[in-house]
Amino acid sequence: MAKTDSNLSFILNKPHDVAFEERPKPKLESPYDVLIAINYTGICGSDVHYWEEGRIGSFILKDPMVLGHESAGTIVEVGSAVKSVKVGDRIALEPGTPCRRCTPCLAGHYNLCPDMRFAASPPIDGTLAGYYVSPEDFCYKLPDHVSLQEGALIEPLAVAVHITKQAEITPGQSVVVMGAGPVGLLCCAVAKAFGASTVVSVDIQPSRLEFAASYAATHTFTPERVPAGENAARLLKETGLEGGADAVIDASGAEPSIQTSIHVVRRGGVYVQGGMGKPDITFPIMELCIKEVTAKGSFRYGSGDYKLAVELVASGKVNVKKLISETVRFEEAEQAFKDVKAGKGIKMLIAGPNEK
Repeated sequence: MAKTDSNLSFILNKPHDVAFEERPKPKLESPYDVLIAINYTGICGSDVHYWEEGRIGSFILKDPMVLGHESAGTIVEVGSAVKSVKVGDRIALEPGTPCRRCTPCLAGHYNLCPDMRFAASPPIDGTLAGYYVSPEDFCYKLPDHVSLQEGALIEPLAVAVHITKQAEITPGQSVVVMGAGPVGLLCCAVAKAFGASTVVSVDIQPSRLEFAASYAATHTFTPERVPAGENAARLLKETGLEGGADAVIDASGAEPSIQTSIHVVRRGGVYVQGGMGKPDITFPIMELCIKEVTAKGSFRYGSGDYKLAVELVASGKVNVKKLISETVRFEEAEQAFKDVKAGKGIKMLIAGPNEK
């Protein structure tokens, strides 16, 4: 990294209106804070959604906001009470800080904290900048053999870890994952690392399924524009899961995929909603009831998920490097967003403004 104090930031003013702005370098606000020079940031679907719509659910952009939250960087300053990291450490950044005092936080479910300050969720600025301040305990040291580019993918991998934990995967089970975007692909990889013997990736894009087959899926399936029950029956027949899958994960948020999922999961199986889509959909509630399916939501990541994500990469059980399609200069950030929206590649990384 070049030695410079630039805090050039990529800012969303309103939908499709972005700008580069030099902002003051952030200062430590607590003796437990650290200052991170951002090396690489991945583009998430939520970033693109804010860029397009200016909102996600109740999170509405009202003032200019720095985008980005999938980041890895290098510690350049530490507070007086910091003990777990030091200047020069390369880290993966967990981009949400909970209040630590509410009932969900005290119960160990800090991802459900109502006062979570999450990067690039209005009004909190994100990480597409030269520098970012974080509490030390939300920084995870990367082993020497794990690159900073890989470190930027720890965030989506932690999302997949949390989703797959929610699915309660045990060795020898079968898992169907709807959607072969980055999180869906990582769910396949985590399910395999957890011991699933059958991992089915479902998507409508042939190129995504081709990648999934070479990555972590044992089977792939392309749905057709037919009723959900018909797609489910064909999927189960083609994959040899005629009794249904032990677990089904929806990582797409698409209504037809969600409907198909409930027909695919076995009696007494587990269904996890990981993808976000329309606020309301038509849902096969009768199928859910008569099969006594356990249905769960999944939101971001919780205690232990980031740590496990780093360990999965460090041990080689999950290869995140294969997902990186391209790394672009910071000044090319807007075009990178356009490319992600157009469906180019799997995961696009943006180098920090001081990364030369």
